[in-house]
Amino acid sequence: MTKNFDIVLALPKGRILKEAMPLLARAGIEPEAGFDDEQDRRLTFATNVEGLGIIRVRSFDVATFVAFGAAHLGIAGSDVVMEFDYPENYSPLDLGIGKCRIMVAEPADIGMDDDPSRWSHVSVATKYPELTKRHFAARGVQAECIKLNGAMELAPKLGLARRIVDLVDTGKTLKDNGLIEVEHIADISSRLVVNRAGLKTRPEVMGGWIQRIREAVNGD
Repeated sequence: MTKNFDIVLALPKGRILKEAMPLLARAGIEPEAGFDDEQDRRLTFATNVEGLGIIRVRSFDVATFVAFGAAHLGIAGSDVVMEFDYPENYSPLDLGIGKCRIMVAEPADIGMDDDPSRWSHVSVATKYPELTKRHFAARGVQAECIKLNGAMELAPKLGLARRIVDLVDTGKTLKDNGLIEVEHIADISSRLVVNRAGLKTRPEVMGGWIQRIREAVNGD
């Protein structure tokens, strides 16, 4: 654990962080100056709550920091929670922010006449190989997953994979790259992630934080 803090909260950089700031404020948490400045290269920040510190990490890493005990709590997209599926993590709250969806997409020229219900084997480029394999296996489809961390939309154009599985918000990026959505996998939102061991060994403290954030979500 970060030695200076009794409780460590892991937060993701980027869009979700901006959406989480009002929620933190409602929970009475005010990070120190510079926290929401993208030019500030620090990763660890104090707050106005004695003993509570925040680490700012990549969105895909939040669940890992919590699962391995480097943080007690975190905010992670349900896509990340599903992809890593750590048994060490407990996700008690949907925070109602960071909403989007995970979709299967393919080039528009084949997608208009394609029928996903007839697939038996798919080749997919994605940064969610585990989630993708589970989704297709559940309906008897064999999925060959090629893991990419970005630029997913290039895969069909360059012959790397015929389809992609990725997060979709407005759908503009897909459209701009000649792709269309052909299958819905899951609706996504951000969740509170809690280390199970920490909750078990410190139920009052950790339970108190869960309740505090629940009240902030509910507007209590």
